[in-house]
Amino acid sequence: MSSTVQKVLILTNEYPPHVYGGAGVHVEYLTRELAREIAVEVRCFGAQQVEQPNLRVRGYAGWDEIRHGGDRRHWPALDALSRNLLMVRDPIDADVIHAHTWYTDLAALWGRLLWERPYVLTIHSLEPLRPWKAEQLGTAYRLSSWMERVAIESADAIIAVSAATREDVLRFFAVPPERVHVIHNGIDTELYRKTEETSALERAGVDLRHPYVLFVGRITRQKGIVHLLDAVPFLAPDVQIVLLAGQPDTPELARAVESRVAELRTQRGGIVWIPEMLPRTEVVQFYSHATVFCCPSVYEPFGLINLEAMACECPVVASDVGGIPEVVVDGETGLLVHLEIDPVTGEPIDPLGYARALAEAIQRIVDDPELRDRLGRNGRARVEQQFSWAAIAQRTLELYRSLV
Repeated sequence: MSSTVQKVLILTNEYPPHVYGGAGVHVEYLTRELAREIAVEVRCFGAQQVEQPNLRVRGYAGWDEIRHGGDRRHWPALDALSRNLLMVRDPIDADVIHAHTWYTDLAALWGRLLWERPYVLTIHSLEPLRPWKAEQLGTAYRLSSWMERVAIESADAIIAVSAATREDVLRFFAVPPERVHVIHNGIDTELYRKTEETSALERAGVDLRHPYVLFVGRITRQKGIVHLLDAVPFLAPDVQIVLLAGQPDTPELARAVESRVAELRTQRGGIVWIPEMLPRTEVVQFYSHATVFCCPSVYEPFGLINLEAMACECPVVASDVGGIPEVVVDGETGLLVHLEIDPVTGEPIDPLGYARALAEAIQRIVDDPELRDRLGRNGRARVEQQFSWAAIAQRTLELYRSLV
């Protein structure tokens, strides 16, 4: 290993035990791999305190004063700003700063100004492509968008998690193309592999005698859970729907999903909804025994959940948006459903047509065991060949070295 990079500072909102999305999973595994070769310091949101030979983790709490008064929807963005300030108050001795998501991007920029270190941003999603975030943040959506824009346009290097995301960065931001590099997400192929264990499914009430379609994700407009629910009436009655879905973006969206599930339950059985986050070993059981995994996202820069399903030999039905086609190969590891998005609302132009197309693709896999087995085997092989964390960490290290 070159001696030019001896330490990296990782800035992130999510870090174990507080991981709720793909960005947090990415950071967890990337830091683990990087720490095998260089010193890694992590500054994150929370109360974490970890001291290991090559890994130091410190959590930062926001200012209590922010969460009193004003518009509650503003609090997350203002809280992020306060933690960013605290993160860069402490001295930075790393060779490179590497930030993840708009929650910490601004701290990377300030870190360069205060401590004279180059910084890299990994783009897991982009605010201009998530207009519905205004429901969650109110007018602070303008603040999160500004934080993201200022940091991206000043970055020494940008990592896009897919080629599609790289094109989005160049489309929305004033960034020289040579600064934007594609490094895909990865997956732990030892943890995510097919298992015969079924205890978690049995506790949840899943009937293993009948097929089931699985959804895993947060309750957000981005993840498209409402479109999967709209597809349910077009599925055969014996197809169960299993939802590992929690952490709604807004109370209004939570109520909408609850109402839709209740309505569907008056029409058919076989709908299992687990609203809390499960241990990964239990999620692996759900992937392993699912007849098909559905990713109905309306916006997905990469789609790590598809890799998780594929690693467990579960065929995938997914929208063809963002970076998903770089992960799911149509007809080889799953079936892609075409989706046209309204650029203003970020929602499907034809939501009913999309729901019908999802149902058709799901039912096709349910009805064809030979296709199902072939897609599952191919998915596992693709994951092993293309998406190991060790290779991704090496490409990230090479980028660090180019900046020092």
